[in-house]
Amino acid sequence: MKKEKTTDPIENDSADEFIFDTDKKYKNLPLLVIAGRPNVGKSTLFNRLLHKRRAITDPTPGVTRDPIEEVAFINGKPVRIMDTGGFKLEREIGTMEAVMDELVVEKTLASLKDADAILFLLEAGNITCEDEEFISLLRPYWDKVIAAVNKCEGGRLEGEAWNFMQFGFKELLFISAEHGDNIPQLSEQIVSRLDFSKVEEGEEEHPIRIAIVGKPNTGKSTLSNRLTHTNASIVSDYAGTTRDVVEGEFEYGGKKFQVLDTAGIRRKVKVKENVEYYSVNRAIKSLDKADVVFHMIDAQEGLAEQDKKIISLAHERGRGIIFVLNKWDTQDQDRKTIKKAEDNIRIMFGHMNYAPIVCLSALEGKGIKLLMNTALEVYEQLNRKIDTSSLNTALKDWVAAYPPPASRAGNFKIKYAVQTSTNPVSFLLFATRPEVVQDSYLAFLKNRIRNDLGFDKIPIQLEFKASRKKWEERGVK
Repeated sequence: MKKEKTTDPIENDSADEFIFDTDKKYKNLPLLVIAGRPNVGKSTLFNRLLHKRRAITDPTPGVTRDPIEEVAFINGKPVRIMDTGGFKLEREIGTMEAVMDELVVEKTLASLKDADAILFLLEAGNITCEDEEFISLLRPYWDKVIAAVNKCEGGRLEGEAWNFMQFGFKELLFISAEHGDNIPQLSEQIVSRLDFSKVEEGEEEHPIRIAIVGKPNTGKSTLSNRLTHTNASIVSDYAGTTRDVVEGEFEYGGKKFQVLDTAGIRRKVKVKENVEYYSVNRAIKSLDKADVVFHMIDAQEGLAEQDKKIISLAHERGRGIIFVLNKWDTQDQDRKTIKKAEDNIRIMFGHMNYAPIVCLSALEGKGIKLLMNTALEVYEQLNRKIDTSSLNTALKDWVAAYPPPASRAGNFKIKYAVQTSTNPVSFLLFATRPEVVQDSYLAFLKNRIRNDLGFDKIPIQLEFKASRKKWEERGVK
């Protein structure tokens, strides 16, 4: 089925000024923070400036909670852009949602201090008390403020929008983040207000990418903040706090890491809101970007059927997987308790005995060193390449020690093997009758590859193909 070309202006905009060299690493980039009350279009504008759908957008107010940051090119200049949660005054006191709103506001206000420029987004129409309160809080940063009134497509409500000038803005830009009206003028204004003199350009060093996944409220954001030494992810006992994928960077063992803090994945029957649906989809898609997956398990609650579904997605993609038993400080610290927890995991994930299990407390910081050392070992195995000669020498020994069945119906001969890829690790074996290779013999070969060639902590993929020649005869290198 032919894929239709999208008509979305955000995804179709292909101007050269927005395309940048992904092999370059840009340092000391200026930071542009997009701020405003809920539902004025901050995430839509964020996506438009990036020219991709990074932030979740929905008519529901307060969709964005954690600040999310990306690098974009604006008029040929690299800029860090941060999308923040909405500044919300009206709250139902005593509810978890009110607590969450307070945390979101704290994050938003903290981000203003670090900004080199603040893109204050307003909405065409009536001036609200939240607008007025936020403007008063912006006064200490007034020289950094760029004011734009959104949802003015085709000149809509521009007359009313001029009323915002009473607050002392030097200039107002009337834009439409959704339709693209006056975005070029806004881009010029942004670039003119930022200092690019300290920007350094160098070669990109691709970090080791870690996706933190699991059910809601297992401590994913706490671990993410611990690893990055920041408070980038909002931490709360309120299940479903994280919505967008929150990215952060850190270094360990001389290696650079990028961590992806994802939304908690619940059973589909419990996912009722559009926002949560998109959050879960983003969490699942983060597995495509990841090298290593930290699957968080609450040591107090143990495993559920949903854990099986989450981790099977990572296993199918050939990702390195580490089971992280979090909140271990709440359990008895004896070997018997650890063995019981490990046995429960091995029973549920019988086909994944290779995956390491690490007990830790993200809150107290215990077990983090062991987790990161294990992640480095897993990553090394994901990128290990075995030369064809060594592989076939080992294969010859395996077949000699455990020959294929000698029966007429199930008889086959394995000619040779090659490693076809790393990260994920896969091998291609050539046999005379690949269709009759039994699962038991396939499992035997996988175990031998893991144990003898150093892939004991990662998933490996084996594929059989028909061949009547030996590997020496085919000139495989």
